[in-house]
Amino acid sequence: MTASSKPRLGYIDWMRGLACLTMFQTHCYDSWLSESARGTTFFKWSQLVGTLPAPLFLFLAGVSFALVTDKLRRRGATPDEVARKTILRGAEIFALGLAFRVQEFLLGQPSAPWTDLLRVDVLNMIGLSMVLMGVMCRFATSRRASIWAAAGLAAAIALVTPLLWTTWRPRFLPWPLESYINGVHVFPEPQPWLFPLFPWTAFAFAGLAAGFILFSDWAKSREVAAVALLGAGGAALAALGWWLDSLPVQLYAVYDFWHTGPNFFAIRVGLLLIMLLALYAWCRWGVGEWGFSPMIQLGQTSLLVYWVHIEFVYGRFSILTKRGESIAAATAGLATIFLAMLLLSWLRTNGKRLLAAVWKREGRAEA
Repeated sequence: MTASSKPRLGYIDWMRGLACLTMFQTHCYDSWLSESARGTTFFKWSQLVGTLPAPLFLFLAGVSFALVTDKLRRRGATPDEVARKTILRGAEIFALGLAFRVQEFLLGQPSAPWTDLLRVDVLNMIGLSMVLMGVMCRFATSRRASIWAAAGLAAAIALVTPLLWTTWRPRFLPWPLESYINGVHVFPEPQPWLFPLFPWTAFAFAGLAAGFILFSDWAKSREVAAVALLGAGGAALAALGWWLDSLPVQLYAVYDFWHTGPNFFAIRVGLLLIMLLALYAWCRWGVGEWGFSPMIQLGQTSLLVYWVHIEFVYGRFSILTKRGESIAAATAGLATIFLAMLLLSWLRTNGKRLLAAVWKREGRAEA
């Protein structure tokens, strides 16, 4: 691995690992803290940090998608071949999301309702986002067209989200289908804790646009400048979002800043781009890649640790009492989950090599 490619891949994995860590803390404190602890400032900050993991995972799915698409195009793959490969991978992730819901339903018996099988979760949305990005890349075949199309789709999805959650709700659809549009599920109104197409796919398209910039020939020869440019653009985008939200005039009859607001979307994408720059610097000039990095390790197996940790935090195998722990006890549980998932991740990436070394040593001993 060259000096220029190492920080590129390192900071992306580091960012994905950070998404895992923020996800762990969000889920652990939400599942385990007692009612009295949930009224503290500590819990409010935990929930605020909890707004980061899903955008991070979707944004990075877009960045990784750009990397795969760029490699395929450079190898001479046709637009149809690129679309076929990426759409099939997205369908695979979507199928895994459905399988995860079946697992949670079965393990949640006898209390889990059948409607949980159709709940729209973040894994489903990552898969669908990849399918949609594959369709886009079939028609936007050049790098420039891909960047503009991805950025335009991200903006369009963010702008139409408030309408699809309120005045333009597709009430004519059965709730399992409408839930993929606005997260209504079985409730009278859309639910902010679910992950429908609007607004969540917008983060994936924003990552796709950023990824096509990062992996361009221009960025490869001017890596620091390219990442710095994205970070500066992120700061400008976040400032624009705050400024627009401060205006007395709003475009929507019903405006929910925290859940469907395009201004909050702009702020969050801006923060993601700033984080991209900060973690690039951390990995290139800091200690982000010195020796073994727990964040990079987790980032390399984010799907696995997402899948497994849920059952030990929210499921029947929860390691602590749900809604019954102090902040100190929940923090100890968080540390346990982090270390266990780190070990699982390491075994996933090093297990075969470790077993091969053991077999080789035993073979020599027998000889």
